[in-house]
Amino acid sequence: MTVLPDDGLSLAAEFADASHEQWQHLVAGVLRKSGREVPAAEAESLLSTALEDGLRTPPLYTARDRAPDPGLPGFAPFVRGGRPEGNAAGGWDVRQRHAVADAAAVLGDLENGATSLWLAVGDAGIPVAALAEVLKDVYLDLAPVVLDAGAGTEQAARELLRLYEERGVAAGAARGGLGADPLGHEARTGRPADPGVMAGLARQCADRHPGLRAVTVDALPYHEAGGSAAEELGCSLATAVAYLRELTAAGLSTAQACAQLEFRYAATADQFLTVAKLRAARRLFARVAEVCGAPAAGAQLQHAVTSPVMATRRDPWVNMLRTTVATLAAGVGGADAVTVLPFDHAIGLPDAFSRRIARNTSAVLVEESHLARVIDPAGGSWYVEGLTDELAHAGWAFFQEIERAGGHAAALRSGMVGERLARTWAERGKRLATRREPVTGVSEFPDLAEKPVVREPAPAPAAGGLPRVRRDEAFEALRARSDAHLAATGARPRVFLAALGPAAAHTPRLTFAANLFQAGGIEPVTGGTFAESGAREACLCSGDPVYAEQGAAAAAELRAAGARHVYLAGRPGAYDGADTYVHAGCDAVAVLTDALDRMGVAR
Repeated sequence: MTVLPDDGLSLAAEFADASHEQWQHLVAGVLRKSGREVPAAEAESLLSTALEDGLRTPPLYTARDRAPDPGLPGFAPFVRGGRPEGNAAGGWDVRQRHAVADAAAVLGDLENGATSLWLAVGDAGIPVAALAEVLKDVYLDLAPVVLDAGAGTEQAARELLRLYEERGVAAGAARGGLGADPLGHEARTGRPADPGVMAGLARQCADRHPGLRAVTVDALPYHEAGGSAAEELGCSLATAVAYLRELTAAGLSTAQACAQLEFRYAATADQFLTVAKLRAARRLFARVAEVCGAPAAGAQLQHAVTSPVMATRRDPWVNMLRTTVATLAAGVGGADAVTVLPFDHAIGLPDAFSRRIARNTSAVLVEESHLARVIDPAGGSWYVEGLTDELAHAGWAFFQEIERAGGHAAALRSGMVGERLARTWAERGKRLATRREPVTGVSEFPDLAEKPVVREPAPAPAAGGLPRVRRDEAFEALRARSDAHLAATGARPRVFLAALGPAAAHTPRLTFAANLFQAGGIEPVTGGTFAESGAREACLCSGDPVYAEQGAAAAAELRAAGARHVYLAGRPGAYDGADTYVHAGCDAVAVLTDALDRMGVAR
């Protein structure tokens, strides 16, 4: 129906309302023109987008797609935010990550926009003994500090608490988190950690430091192992339930135990999925708190981190765009704290410029775009509310699977979690290999002449548990082979692109083929003759009518000139002389791997 505005004037009053069935009929008509005859009722499903976890996004959302009432910000089920005021007052907490003992860099971040610190401490970061030096110029009563110390959590926490006391910070004024996460540590390393340390720190924080949270429920290990959004939610919920059991067994009330948890999630460049994931996460934990008898304690404190999986090593400047979208999504989704990983994070230690860009990403969104001024701006969108509801159900289903397996610790040790994440990543790997999920600067629009970004190596991350994957890893391996070949021989492997017919006929597929081969580090040569190109293989590029007329003769001519393998850019057809067809949707990784092997490029 047409909803009249407040002044009663509706510019659409003279037009009849369109029905959903009419829209479906029009969609069926468009599909019919493209040669697909389907009933009107089924036409809509053909335009749906498949997501992970068996979810589908239809092309149109209307009032009949309404999800359950999300409530109000600050009230159960906390879908719209954990606090009534949201981040409207001052924006989200801009949390900068540091993994080396650099007091000047830490202070520089805090003086220029960061509002809290996330410190990697221990073997994969800052030595515990160096904490005092790193924080020497930091006002610990003003800047929250969150630790991530793995096996060294107890020592790092004791040192930070000692620094609070030594600096005269009142117990109630300390802010931040001690980062105890035994199951997260086990997921990273494969080595169990003593949950008693976590319980002891939680007891101490509950009794003396109300502004500190002792426990982190970190979902990043599962995201970085290739997990989907729902699997990330399910693992985080199973971890939280395991921690609530430990903390309540140690003497904390359910409300006290909930208040000791901070949740950490990945924010990706899929903005709507990230928004829905953060909203669904709050709803799920609210349900857990309700079942545990403390519904008012079910508000999550959320820390969103831009996804390491989406960061690329080639053309890393594009990472700035990815992290900007991810940060926007985290803010719109209601994250309390956001860490923007610097654009060069995947290469090594970030420099001052990349840290500044990371800080300023949040600064621009909060201070100039005023993104935090509206609480839950996506709330009420039929699409977002529907996706939130579907993700919540999918996450809850995976959580139940983990509980049936004996809880999160048992599911990790049995391999159930790892196997599930591996299957999900294998499916995603197919989309990446076929470029159905393109990676700009890597699998699409690569630049073989780009000047590499060089950084000091970062500390080796914890290993031994779940793997760490990246979207660019298959293509990065191909590019690394090409780089090594260039260093050894002075030239990259080459392919000759043979353009047939007029420019209007060959340009689209010539451009496609050039991008494809460059994604594997193979230099396309378009000028001169095959003999002059220095290539061993060639690719025919043109339209289908030209192939029908000239393809066989051109392939024979190339073979006579010495081409050992002939590609044809286009869908497979009855063309004589073509060894391999390259086209949109082909397995680019397999094609390029075979090409490098034949060209004698070492693995």
